[in-house]
Amino acid sequence: MRTEKKQLLVIGNQPGFVSNLKENLSVYFEISCVNSMHSGYNLAVGLLPDIIFIDQTSLPPKSLKNISNFKSTHFLNKCWLVMYADDNFKQGIDKEYKESIDEIMYSSKTQSEIFSRIIQQVHSKSSITNYWKDSFLGLFNLLVNPVVLLQEDTIITMNDSFKESFKLNNLDVENLKLTDFVNCENKTKVRASLRNFAHGKHMKAVTTTALQLKDNKIRNAKISFCKLDKMLHGQFIMMIHFSDENAMIKEEVGSHSVNVENCFEENSNLAEFSFTKREKEIIKLLCKGYKTKEISDILFISPKTIEKHRANIVRRTNSDTILESIIYAISHNLIDLQHN
Repeated sequence: MRTEKKQLLVIGNQPGFVSNLKENLSVYFEISCVNSMHSGYNLAVGLLPDIIFIDQTSLPPKSLKNISNFKSTHFLNKCWLVMYADDNFKQGIDKEYKESIDEIMYSSKTQSEIFSRIIQQVHSKSSITNYWKDSFLGLFNLLVNPVVLLQEDTIITMNDSFKESFKLNNLDVENLKLTDFVNCENKTKVRASLRNFAHGKHMKAVTTTALQLKDNKIRNAKISFCKLDKMLHGQFIMMIHFSDENAMIKEEVGSHSVNVENCFEENSNLAEFSFTKREKEIIKLLCKGYKTKEISDILFISPKTIEKHRANIVRRTNSDTILESIIYAISHNLIDLQHN
């Protein structure tokens, strides 16, 4: 079974510590290092690392003020954000940063203990090197074209169309290579081309070759490559384009559910409704700019009752705010603003 390296981003300015970290963790991680929070954030957004390790002991206190940006950024909120901090300032650091990061390791821990904890995270469910990749792979099966994710010439995963197009019955799916589907005379050429693309600077490439399908027919195909990211060494997506296939998206996707269809139909029928007399009165007064307390005085009902009516109006119109509900009511002619 292959084990893919995780991505570890280290933000700190202790060369000796970083050197030891690389020596102990390089088996498990592709390690990137920067010496400032600003550079670390910019790199993290592009790298999408599994673990972001911030060395508080070597960074200026002012630079840590925006640390919450990491977890509040959509593409980084699945990262494991850990801080290595000075034990002498434990109380203040806990108070300041505990809500912004996932774990704090203090300087009372030995480097060996720190490295062991990080390695433990490699095997935990919260390690997410594959999180975004797996999310993206969910789209693969919408494609008619065969698509694979490659590590140089090794197939990491494939979509349903690839499995349908190529003969896999007698092959070890765990150790498939793209060259398993290429004629013998082309294997060396294809392997070299993939290696050159993986190590090169270009993000995209297109080529043609002959491929062997599951019915043992040989078929020419245009192959498009695209690297996932400059920082993901040798990992890229490959899509196969056969000449007689133009459609890119399957027409029928997903399962058929009568219950779901009935639910949509019922909700559609419920769209026809009218406001109660009291709701219309409240909406008209809101349109005139009256506040809850003022409406309460005019209608001789409590402010709490007014708030309940407002909440019902928002809920019944499937709106987020009372303003949206008012717009909905006016646009659907559910109230008569001309009538006093």
